[in-house]
Amino acid sequence: MKAAFYTLGCKVNQTESEALAGIFRAGGYEIVPFEERADVYVINTCTVTNMGDRKSRQVIRRAGKANPEGTVVVMGCYAQVAPDEVSRIPGVDLVVGTRDRGRILELVDRARGGEEPVNMVRETWQGAVFEELPLLETESRVRATLKIQEGCNQFCTYCIIPYARGPVRSRDPEKALQEAERLVGAGYKELILTGIHTGAYGIDLGLDLNYLVSRLAELQGLERLRLSSVESTEFTPGLVKTIAGNPVVCPHLHIPLQSGSDRTLARMNRPYSRGEFEGIVETLRGKIPDLAVTTDVIVGFPGEDETEHRDSLEFAAKMEFANIHVFKYSPRTGTPASGYPGQVPPADKEARSRDFIDLARHLWQAYASRFLGRSLEVLVEQEVGEDQWEGHTATYLRVRFPGSGDQRGKMARVKLESLAEGYLRGKTE
Repeated sequence: MKAAFYTLGCKVNQTESEALAGIFRAGGYEIVPFEERADVYVINTCTVTNMGDRKSRQVIRRAGKANPEGTVVVMGCYAQVAPDEVSRIPGVDLVVGTRDRGRILELVDRARGGEEPVNMVRETWQGAVFEELPLLETESRVRATLKIQEGCNQFCTYCIIPYARGPVRSRDPEKALQEAERLVGAGYKELILTGIHTGAYGIDLGLDLNYLVSRLAELQGLERLRLSSVESTEFTPGLVKTIAGNPVVCPHLHIPLQSGSDRTLARMNRPYSRGEFEGIVETLRGKIPDLAVTTDVIVGFPGEDETEHRDSLEFAAKMEFANIHVFKYSPRTGTPASGYPGQVPPADKEARSRDFIDLARHLWQAYASRFLGRSLEVLVEQEVGEDQWEGHTATYLRVRFPGSGDQRGKMARVKLESLAEGYLRGKTE
């Protein structure tokens, strides 16, 4: 039996797909590329934007045509918020959503050969607990993702995710630590903490993110611990102290801004002003040398005029981010912002997106240039050409350098010599 996966969207989706692939392997399945003929096709969907919905539908139809006798499973956020719509797509046999993924083999057996799709989607806010999925191990043995949290209680006015993922549920810290120990024992050098709202870890357990980070940072053999997205309001004094005081914790923080205009932030229901955001970042930079701060920005939010756009652009430039992920606002049915007046025309969104992409390129070059002539530790991840290797610094700068033999998984000391498009070149010392 063969199973194939196609994953859309965020790193959490990618982590969950890889965990489910492990369940299929343990059940006797061979995991094959999605382009190959398979007995089971699993599509892990995204619904953050209209584009995510559309791409999900395209992939689902493709799977149904690839092997009409195969079983097509649709899971993830789009499946969760629109299960009936997904069930009507020709070829779909099973709709799972964002819960009950651990029962996937049982559910596939139930759905196989049925005349109607099996819809297993349940309401996300009823009796929700953190779903333990199996240990994630990939062949690279370099970087592994450790999911520690699920759900979000924030309800930003543009975001569908709380409806798709439900309330905050935190992983039991002892189970997170046990998995981290196994991953380090298997040879992984870097662990990446991830979740739907990572900074909210522990609020349902009477803990906070610092409790887990400080314990993980003490694991023997772990060389790097990297945090995924954390809101500016969630950097407690204890967490700042842990990041600044432990060299294992990477000096790279992704802190979502979304807008540099206070008026836009208020309409988004973001829990900070731009002044408060700036204050937190200044505190972090004052305590963590060479800190890389990356961010997310949404352009074209309803009611955003040229003045607000320029305010946002100028503030982002002032903050000197190491990089910016730029998103064009996409109205999601069921969210408050989808009904707001002042919806921005697509052409204006496109122009504003280009403004931020240009700024992001300039800011990355400015940040990366600081390190030219310096030697940094690079965790080597992959070969990108004959005797050419690539990896990342602790500050998440991508670096390429020449090297003989298998360098994968090694820590290489690289002197950075020049900038290229999106990465730095250097030579080992």
